[in-house]
Amino acid sequence: MNVRIGPGASEEEASAIATALAEYVGDQVQVYVGEADEPTATVSPPETTDEDGTPVEEGGPETTGAAEELGPTEREERLLEEIEEIYEGGHEKYKVQLPDEGKLFVRDRIDLWFDGDDSSFLFEDGRFAEFDADDRLPADALITGAATFDDRDLHFMANDYTVKRGSMAAKGVEKFLRMQQRALKTGQPVLYLMDSSGGRIDQQTGFFANRQGIGKYYYNHSMLSGRVPQICVLYGPCIAGAAYTPVFADFTIMVEGMSAMAIASPRMVQMVTGEDITMQELGGATVHARESGSADLVAKDEEHARELVAQLITYLPDNADETPPMTETKPPAHPPKGIDSIIPQEPNRGYDMVDLIDRVVDEGSYFELRPEYGQEIITAYARIDGRPVGIVANQPAHRAGAIFPDAAEKAAEFIWKSDAFNIPLLYLCDTPGFMAGSQVEKDAILEKGKKMIYATSSATVPKQTVIVRKAYGAGIYAMGGPAYDPESVIGLPSGEIAIMGPEAAINAVYARKLSEVDDPDERAEMEAELRAEYREDIDIHRMASEVVIDEIVPPSSLRDELAARFAFYEGIEKSLPSKKHGTIL
Repeated sequence: MNVRIGPGASEEEASAIATALAEYVGDQVQVYVGEADEPTATVSPPETTDEDGTPVEEGGPETTGAAEELGPTEREERLLEEIEEIYEGGHEKYKVQLPDEGKLFVRDRIDLWFDGDDSSFLFEDGRFAEFDADDRLPADALITGAATFDDRDLHFMANDYTVKRGSMAAKGVEKFLRMQQRALKTGQPVLYLMDSSGGRIDQQTGFFANRQGIGKYYYNHSMLSGRVPQICVLYGPCIAGAAYTPVFADFTIMVEGMSAMAIASPRMVQMVTGEDITMQELGGATVHARESGSADLVAKDEEHARELVAQLITYLPDNADETPPMTETKPPAHPPKGIDSIIPQEPNRGYDMVDLIDRVVDEGSYFELRPEYGQEIITAYARIDGRPVGIVANQPAHRAGAIFPDAAEKAAEFIWKSDAFNIPLLYLCDTPGFMAGSQVEKDAILEKGKKMIYATSSATVPKQTVIVRKAYGAGIYAMGGPAYDPESVIGLPSGEIAIMGPEAAINAVYARKLSEVDDPDERAEMEAELRAEYREDIDIHRMASEVVIDEIVPPSSLRDELAARFAFYEGIEKSLPSKKHGTIL
């Protein structure tokens, strides 16, 4: 390093300056006085020694010269090797089995989810869990951390099935609990990528019944419920305790032929009941999509599961304090002018309600949940003029749109979730009411119907109800009728509101009078006249005249009408009576 100072400096001053600078920069310094061509003082840096006084050569580990390029030490390289070992997961013999089961190694799965233009892996917690154990278990079979997924920050967990079949033990449980508790603080969604055989039975001491043990999972699930969206994707057989995370989650996706969940394994079922059954027969995707209703969606493979979640989160806010994300509006897939032609003139003739929905919502935005369960009611997210809405619609193409117990429960849960995350509700009513009969009574039609009515009553998001055709019996109560504090009840010209349909009503009220008419033709004529009179009483025009409903709109303008009303009532403040909570579950 060369330094030039003023011409008046003495040799001693030049030497002092050179000495100070050499010690400071750790390099040789030459000091020139005035215009001199030769240096007045040349000083090298002082020799350094280690703790025992041995000289350390220049460029050794203690040298911090500014010109020197530093790199990883042996200590850091050992750490990097340890991390690489953890990333390898379990024994190779378990990894080679994964392709035969159609699934990815967990680290590759994480890359699939979080390696993209709008997604990135941010960090991992607890990577060294069980690293110093005698039987080293990489990450204790559970990876937790944070990531960005389609421009949304979230917490995630993922089981490593190559380590003890993804089973849960003390360290993994601790990681899982910390992740949940941090989600409560951050208000960010949680993604569960499940592939676990349940609790590690041979290591249950210290994690099963403890205050901070596996039981705390479900307490935290309950605290997170309605606070942030919890989304679970199943990649394998989730048994016993592991099976509760999917059912506690707000939305559960199973993968066809791969996923399963059950309270006990087939082996345990056989021991307890003697039943010989496969895992897929016991709790596969088909079982939970069609029979139990525990699966919201079924994916074809791992990539499809990611696509479904990517679409789902576009309707959801990060937490209950925020509103759902808006997008640019798109015209519907089919023109609204065709709506009235879809609705049959005959009140009892079936049709597909999705054909009507396609003429109301933005193209490509229709996203149905639980499509194979309780099919007489549609529960779906969509957008109208770019605004997310939750649709609860009767489906006349299935069971004439009558409400059965499974459909009532499905609708109730959908309404609760939508209300929790501030998604406005659209009811499309065309139902003869709740189904009657001995079997539905055994299946708890009253209990489950009560849940649907309760959910509709308690929802404080903006609600719009459309009387598409039939609104009979208590069906209009469950479907957001005038008594249930909707922002609007609008009717289409095909609409009817009544305790029951004309056929049932005439038979109930005039059965004796009709039986007294002997002539069949005369009796049929009388019955037709009575039905016509009854139909006039329940016609939507009568309901509008008596201000039971707010408006009758031309079907071709239904989309515009709904868009205007949802926009106008956005942010409306509605409250419930002061109480701890309701008593209906």
